[in-house]
Amino acid sequence: MNTPKPTRRLVLTRLGQAGAVLGASGTLAALGVFSHGRFGRQKDGRRVPDHRLPDEPGRSPLVVARGADPATMVKAALGSLGGIGRFVKRGETVLVKPNMAWDRSPEQGADTHPEVVAEVVRQCRAAGAARVIVAENPVHDAARVARRSGIAAAVAAAGGDLVLPGGSAFEWTTIGGSALEGWDVLSVLFRADRLINVPVVKHHSLSLLTCGIKNHMGLIGGSRGRLHQEIHTSIVDLASAFRPTLTVVDATRVMLRNGPTGGRLEDVAAMNMVAAGTDPVACDAWAARQLGLDPRDVAHVVQAEGRGLGSVATGAGAVEEVVANA
Repeated sequence: MNTPKPTRRLVLTRLGQAGAVLGASGTLAALGVFSHGRFGRQKDGRRVPDHRLPDEPGRSPLVVARGADPATMVKAALGSLGGIGRFVKRGETVLVKPNMAWDRSPEQGADTHPEVVAEVVRQCRAAGAARVIVAENPVHDAARVARRSGIAAAVAAAGGDLVLPGGSAFEWTTIGGSALEGWDVLSVLFRADRLINVPVVKHHSLSLLTCGIKNHMGLIGGSRGRLHQEIHTSIVDLASAFRPTLTVVDATRVMLRNGPTGGRLEDVAAMNMVAAGTDPVACDAWAARQLGLDPRDVAHVVQAEGRGLGSVATGAGAVEEVVANA
C-alpha cells in the first residue's frame, strides 16, 4: 500500500476534514440526533409527578365565569368546580404556573393578569396550603418581566412566593415523549404536591394558539427555541409529562394578533372571562374558539386529544357558565 508523503497541503486537508467531521458531530449532538428521541440525551432523569386528582362524577370539567373583576371571576369559576378545597388540602405545597414570559404591562395581554394569579394564590392559602410557589422561566429578563407584568407585587401581596430561575434551578428530567426524551425542568416542580396551570389566551404566530398546553414551556430551561422545529409534538410531549391538578385560564383581555409577544393595545380585546377546568384539552379548545379558531385546526390540541389528555368536544358542549358579580 502506498502511503502519500505528508506534505503541508495534505496535512492541512486532513485537518480540515477532521474539523468538518467534529463540527458536524457537534451540530448533530446539539440537535439530539445522537440521543434518545430527537431532543434528549442518553441520561436517565427523574420523572415528573402526576399532580391530577380523580374526577368527580356529574361535575362539569370546564366552567366559564363572566364578569368585570378578575378576582371575582376566579372565585366564581372555582366555586362552580367544587371549590378550591377540592384541589388543595391543608399543609400542601402548591405550584402556580402563570404565563409570565414577556416584558409587557398587564393591559398588553402578553402575560397572565396579575389579579388572576393573585386570586389563585389567595384561594390556595385560604384552603390551608403551607406554601404557594409561583414560578416561571421568562423569555425576557426575569426580574424585569416579574416587575412590569405586575405579577411580582400581586403575588407578594397575596402571600405567595415568587421563584425565578437561577443557575441551579433546573434538573434533568425524563419526558419520554415522541420528540422530547428528556429536558431540564424547574426543580421546584418536584417540591410541589399540586400544580395549577394559569395561562392567558393568546394568538401565537407559530402554533396559532398559546394557552394551557403550551404554557408548560415555561417550566423548562435549556435552548427552548429548538423545540420550535417540532413545536406541536414537543409541547404535547410536555403536556403528557406535566399533568396539572387544575387549569385556570385568563381570558380577561385576549391577544388576537401578533402573539405571543404583542405590544400593541389594538391587538388586545377585553373579553372579561376566566375559565377553570380539570380537562386541559377542553380548556385549550375553548381558548381556541375565543380566537375564532376551530380547535381541530390547532395541531397540538388535536394531538393532545389523540394521546388521551382530554376532549375537544368537552370544550364545545359541556361548558358550565356562571356570572361573577362583584
